[in-house]
Amino acid sequence: MKADVAVVIVAGGRGSRVGGDELKQFRWVAGKPMLLHSVQKFQARDDVAMVVVVLPFEHVGDPPAWLFQSDTERLLLSVGGRERGDSVRNGLEDVPSGVDIVVIHDAARPLVTSSMIDRVIAEARLGHGAAPGLPVTDTLKRVSGTGEIIETVDREGLVRIQTPQAFPREMIESAHARAAKEGITATDDAALCEMFGMKVVFVLGSERAMKITDESDFVRAEALSILPE
Repeated sequence: MKADVAVVIVAGGRGSRVGGDELKQFRWVAGKPMLLHSVQKFQARDDVAMVVVVLPFEHVGDPPAWLFQSDTERLLLSVGGRERGDSVRNGLEDVPSGVDIVVIHDAARPLVTSSMIDRVIAEARLGHGAAPGLPVTDTLKRVSGTGEIIETVDREGLVRIQTPQAFPREMIESAHARAAKEGITATDDAALCEMFGMKVVFVLGSERAMKITDESDFVRAEALSILPE
């Protein structure tokens, strides 16, 4: 199999909602540091040529020792930026030549499944972007600043988007270059591409790919980790 995929793992944030001095992405969950889950998951694939990990500036020169429990020949460290988009752009700059597909993943989602990765890469090979997610099943309501319910929102066609997201290399590099030039930001890379009229398709995600945001999420992730993919 041709190794033509690069993965940018965004781990440059500080996880202020979790609290404590240790970075959220360095904390242990389900048997290993959160970030290491993602690095090893992607490096287990034969089509992955390089994993670029974007870390806070102060950790790039002195990364945690456990990070090297991975294939160091397929590991690069990049410096995080002020915003998420800046961190992704920095990671993209370190993607080596010979790569056709770029996968972008948030380190805060340590339990991503192999099937999710398969699906987004397969779509990216067709020439467009792909973002996994799950259909919204709860009733959605819009509320005012005082908590008054204003309306019920039709949930038909609504999904909760996750990572990893995959794109043809030229597509995602072009989107980020234009965003930097025009001062545009987005909450994820799929949204950035959408703003510029680039095609992104939805693929099925997984409850396992939950985002760890606060302390209670660590408990939930531990429970999900024992379930089969």
